[in-house]
Amino acid sequence: MSKVGINNFEDLEKSVKKYITVENEIELIRKAYNFASIAHTGEVRKSGEPYIYHPLNVAMILTDIYADYETICAALLHDTVEDTMVSLEDIKENFGDEVALLVDGVTKINNINFSTDNEAIIANQRKIFVGLSEDVRVIILKLADRLHNMRTLWALSEERQKKNAKETLEILTPIAHRLGIHKIKSELEDLSLRYLKPDVFYSIVERLNQTKLERDMTVQDMLKEVSKLLNEHDIKHEIKGRAKSIYSIYNKLNKGKNWNDIFDLLALRIIVDTEQECYVALGLIHSKYRPIPKRFKDYISRPKTNMYQSLHTTVFGIDGFLFEIQIRTKDMDKIAEFGIASHWSYKENGGSNIATSMQNAMEQKLQFFRNIIELQEETGTDEEFVNNVKTDILKASIYVFTPKGDVIELPKGSTPIDFAYKVHTEVGNRMIGALVNNTIVPLNYELKNNDIVKINTSKTSLGPNKEWISIAKTNQAKNKIKAFFLKKDRDEYILIGEENLKKELRKKKLSINEFYNEKNMEKILSDLKLKNLEELYFAIATNKYTVGHIINILNAEEVPSNTIDKMLTKESKPVNIKNDILVEGIDDIKVNLASCCSPVKNDEIIGFITKGNGISVHRKNCHNIIDLDERLIKVYWNSNITKKYPTTIVVQVDSVKNPLLDIVTKAANNNINVETVNTVSRSTITVYEITVLVTDTETLDKFITDLYNLSFVKKVERIIK
Repeated sequence: MSKVGINNFEDLEKSVKKYITVENEIELIRKAYNFASIAHTGEVRKSGEPYIYHPLNVAMILTDIYADYETICAALLHDTVEDTMVSLEDIKENFGDEVALLVDGVTKINNINFSTDNEAIIANQRKIFVGLSEDVRVIILKLADRLHNMRTLWALSEERQKKNAKETLEILTPIAHRLGIHKIKSELEDLSLRYLKPDVFYSIVERLNQTKLERDMTVQDMLKEVSKLLNEHDIKHEIKGRAKSIYSIYNKLNKGKNWNDIFDLLALRIIVDTEQECYVALGLIHSKYRPIPKRFKDYISRPKTNMYQSLHTTVFGIDGFLFEIQIRTKDMDKIAEFGIASHWSYKENGGSNIATSMQNAMEQKLQFFRNIIELQEETGTDEEFVNNVKTDILKASIYVFTPKGDVIELPKGSTPIDFAYKVHTEVGNRMIGALVNNTIVPLNYELKNNDIVKINTSKTSLGPNKEWISIAKTNQAKNKIKAFFLKKDRDEYILIGEENLKKELRKKKLSINEFYNEKNMEKILSDLKLKNLEELYFAIATNKYTVGHIINILNAEEVPSNTIDKMLTKESKPVNIKNDILVEGIDDIKVNLASCCSPVKNDEIIGFITKGNGISVHRKNCHNIIDLDERLIKVYWNSNITKKYPTTIVVQVDSVKNPLLDIVTKAANNNINVETVNTVSRSTITVYEITVLVTDTETLDKFITDLYNLSFVKKVERIIK
């Protein structure tokens, strides 16, 4: 747990050179050490060591998480402005603005007298801590500074030990957790417990030592069995026993668990190459070792807010021992250990392709650094982070307050509308005005850091205004406003459709009660492929079907021959109605999309006049109509319609485990719904017949292109049955 420190620059330089290769950057680090060493000459720590040992060891801690050269320089210099005759201008002149900014940030934080008297004060102290850190590296630097201080806490009085340990545990470790820096967080927690409750700490250590030999042997036996299982299925992997932190054991015991109920005292961590192999490995382990129900957690498909990704499962291992097993990729493991700091290594070693790859991964999966100030709610990603872990992280967001003092994080440029919908959907829907810092503001007012925002609401409010969609900054607010109007409009359309139907029945002097009998309703809904009366009314109100067409379904009328003649001979422009398909020269006729070729919007299409079932619309290359000349009619897609259409594709893939996960993910990324999947297995390939719902050919083509980018996909094509 507590590590032996270093006392010379050569050890630091050796560690730095493992990942920093630019000589100018290494030279600046060397210069910073010499500068700090001279500045701290004659200073001694409480432990009796030369003061320079402290910044040297803080820098060493940061090399474990691949900190960039500017942060290493700042670590070496971080106490010079506060404790020596060196000024911030001296730092800026010798090491540049970036290093000076970091040193200044740490100096400001060190001047705060943190208090841990009650939970409200603790929460506020966290906000102040983060608020003062214009650059996220300041926070990480401070965590490393505190870690080395905790390693040498024995040199202080018992009173100071407990004060520092409590402050660390209640203010700093939650921030380390949110940043995902497990490597620092875990050691800070163990050291804090050691000084806050030494009797508990050493009791746990003693119990662990008593069973250490037995546990180590059991873990090694299980490790060999699992490794053999994965090797048999050609899964490249690293596997190791995982030590449970003393503080996490204390936490579970403190919550009432018995020692034998702590499942993950025996634990393995498996590291594989790809996300897909994580799931394959999980399946293999579950096939051999019985899992405990409700102990499986998938943090890969749903990462934690601090970017953590892994599969967790607990199984009955060898000799009936319970094992918690974590399965993750190398990148996931790096993020699990270093969190936000894991991306320094990409910055130092990677080119533009790696940066782009990381940006895509962050946008799609990690959704990182959410609402760190309040340490509670989730919010959006700072897209600039992946390219450069610098001050843009905090600047890309603003932090405003509710009247009660709760902090709300919003993107820069947000308005009171965004604030209202972030608080709660109903607050947004019932908003009638806003006050910022006790002053009435328009709803397009751009909020600023530290604004206090009060939303005025009314129970009699009719809801949001459609113009708010163009004013709002966040997609969350825009989507909630759209959802309100979609529901409202749908309810109104249903009432209009019902009234129009009954009005037409009265006009034709048809019995409403007779029309609504169960047999008639079943036939109408079945023919139109509708689920219920509400869908029928909605279709009438939006002109998808006319009342006349619905009545004709019950009369079972065929398309009259004179109508056919009219459609075949008359030249006219498409009728401007709200059907999916516009039929040249006529609007009161049933139109169906042919299931054999499943056309989607923007496909080249042609209509075929059926007897008794209106117009059947086919793709022009459909083999079912390719030799037909008679009874064909021009039809057009209605450009005003936006809906999803079913079509079927065949995907041929190499026989790998669980390729559907990636295929479905690609579909979701393109806003495509997978309706059905049929699998055909062969000796060397697997064929999937997949029915998807897409808006148009452009979306479908992009989806197919994305599928070809998957290494295991060999062929993708649409089919005509």
